[in-house]
Amino acid sequence: MQKTKILFNILNISFIILYIYPGSILGYLFYGKIYKQPQLTDDFMSISSNHVYAYLLLSILALAAYYKSNKIIILNYLILSSIILEVLHLVIPNRSFQYGDLFGNIIGVCISILIFWIFNYLKKNEYF
Repeated sequence: MQKTKILFNILNISFIILYIYPGSILGYLFYGKIYKQPQLTDDFMSISSNHVYAYLLLSILALAAYYKSNKIIILNYLILSSIILEVLHLVIPNRSFQYGDLFGNIIGVCISILIFWIFNYLKKNEYF
């Protein structure tokens, strides 16, 4: 469990840096262009697939690390950080607020919560 907390904290700090940096660090590393974002898959109905995947991974790690000890705090943190980090793009130079990114963040968090609840239900009822 301690390794999961460390991995979550490293990924969380990385996300914050990537979100508040005025440009795309990953775009610069992959393409040599600070204004180009790497795209893993096509977006889903104008919802950013990259944001869904990113927050899905971050949220699953957070829930695995902190759900038992800080359930309400971690759920609030995941939802609020997914909103606040995207809204900050309104004031960060060279970044733009997009509803598709915001919805991608929130959907990633919601899917991870659903997966986590289903997994816990199945585990509790000894299906695993």
